[in-house]
Amino acid sequence: MKFAIVFYSMYGHIYTMAQAAAEAAREVPGTDAAIYRVPETLSEEVLGKMGALDAAKAMVGITLATPEVLAEADAILFGTPTRFGNMCGQMRQFLDATGGLWMKGALVGKPGGVFASSATQHGGQESTILTFIPTLLHQGMVVVGLPYSFQGQMGVDEVMGGSPYGASTIAGHDGSRLPSQRDLDGVRYQAKHLAGIAHKLTA
Repeated sequence: MKFAIVFYSMYGHIYTMAQAAAEAAREVPGTDAAIYRVPETLSEEVLGKMGALDAAKAMVGITLATPEVLAEADAILFGTPTRFGNMCGQMRQFLDATGGLWMKGALVGKPGGVFASSATQHGGQESTILTFIPTLLHQGMVVVGLPYSFQGQMGVDEVMGGSPYGASTIAGHDGSRLPSQRDLDGVRYQAKHLAGIAHKLTA
C-alpha cells in the first residue's frame, strides 16, 4: 500500500511532522510511506529575507510532489503551514494543478488527511485544515482526521496542537518552538490511523 505524505514547510516544523508521520505509517505492515515536498514559489532572495533559506536548502533533496504521485498513492496525508487561516500559497498552487486528476476521478475513494502548523495556538490551525478539506471532497476523497481515541489531544496541561480535524503544532511567533512530543504523537497517530483505513479500503 503506497502512502504519500505531501507537504510544504518554510522553517522545518511541518517537515519534522512529515518525517514522524512517515515513520509511523511504516509501522503498519505492508505500508510503503514516502514524503514529497510541493514546489517552492518564492525566490532564494525572498526566502533569505524571511530567514528561511537554510531550512529550504535542507529540504532540496526531497522528491518533488507531482499530480502523478497523488494518482499512484493509496492514501495521502497533506501537511501545510497556516497563512491567515488557510493553507500556504505553495500548497494551493500545487493543488490547483490537479484538475486533470479531478477530470479522471483519479482520487475518488482514496483516504486522505491534513496536518498543519501555525505561529500561535489560535492562529488558524483548525480553519486551515477545515478549508483544506473541501479540496479533498471535490476530488472524491475519504477524509480522515485525528479521532479522540488519541488521548493526547484531551489534556489542558500544556500548550499543544491537535484537534479531531487533524494533527497540528505551534511554531511560536519567532518560529523557535519545535513540535512537542505530544504534537508528534498526534501526527503519528493520524498517519497510522490513515494507513489502517487505507489497507481496509484496498483489501
